[in-house]
Amino acid sequence: MPLEMNKEVFITCAVTGSGGTQDRSPHVPRSPAEIAASAIDAARAGAAVVHCHVRDPETGAPCRDRALFREVTERIRAAEVDVVLNLTAGMGGDMVFGPVERPLPLNGTGTDMASASERVAHVAECLPEICTLDCGTMNFAEADYVMTNTPGMLRAMGAMMTELGVRPEIEAFDTGHLWFAKRLVEEGVLEAPALVQLCMGVPWGAPDDLNTFLAMVNNVPAGWHWSAFSLGRHQMPYVAAAVLAGGNVRVGLEDNLWLGKGQLATNAQLVERAVGIVEGLGARVIGPGEVRARLGLTKRAPR
Repeated sequence: MPLEMNKEVFITCAVTGSGGTQDRSPHVPRSPAEIAASAIDAARAGAAVVHCHVRDPETGAPCRDRALFREVTERIRAAEVDVVLNLTAGMGGDMVFGPVERPLPLNGTGTDMASASERVAHVAECLPEICTLDCGTMNFAEADYVMTNTPGMLRAMGAMMTELGVRPEIEAFDTGHLWFAKRLVEEGVLEAPALVQLCMGVPWGAPDDLNTFLAMVNNVPAGWHWSAFSLGRHQMPYVAAAVLAGGNVRVGLEDNLWLGKGQLATNAQLVERAVGIVEGLGARVIGPGEVRARLGLTKRAPR
């Protein structure tokens, strides 16, 4: 599809993530109160959407405790500032194999394989406007770790999200993930126009060179809504690249800890930097109300 600069851009802030960054920066929030506060600060800085994981409040390790998700949800929704809530549904598909000469049994410490209904349980309880759907299986940087999302699992989870009235955000780490997302829409599992996040530079998915990025963009069907991000020092260049290619943007501590060389960032600072880039390109940053209207979202209270 032809590329055309997006003149009305929404910014997503990925607040904390599930990577092992909790001890690399004091700004990575751990507790529900810290995660909610950081999300609210990001909204004040210009983020229309906040994408939230939860962590063990004591260790900072990623988890999928429904009570923690509910507390984050309630704190954000009780805030005076408005923002679209996007909760991860990516946890529960972690498969860690044993050593290469004895891959089975699986590593019980890192493996976390849950049913479709269990992976979506916090979404059913919290009813965010958006939740993520990692649309494929792939090797991550860790030697024996596989992010596991089978076609059957994705069909089941996608159908549950659609039934709940929560908009899935398709996380596409490679072109094949977009291929399967199109199939889910063709089958009626997901509704069109779909919402896509292009995840660039995540080992070992799509590399974040511009040729690959444009291949990803050109595989998003016309009329679908999409955003993009990259990691680390490439986060801000991809703000500009996404806008120029016709999309929206994502920044935040899930993907990048740094504002500049030797300067650890907060989520609000990363959002502020992204706002400056978007507006410097001549585009307008839109707010949560306009995002809800564009994506057909409804803000609801938790069950």
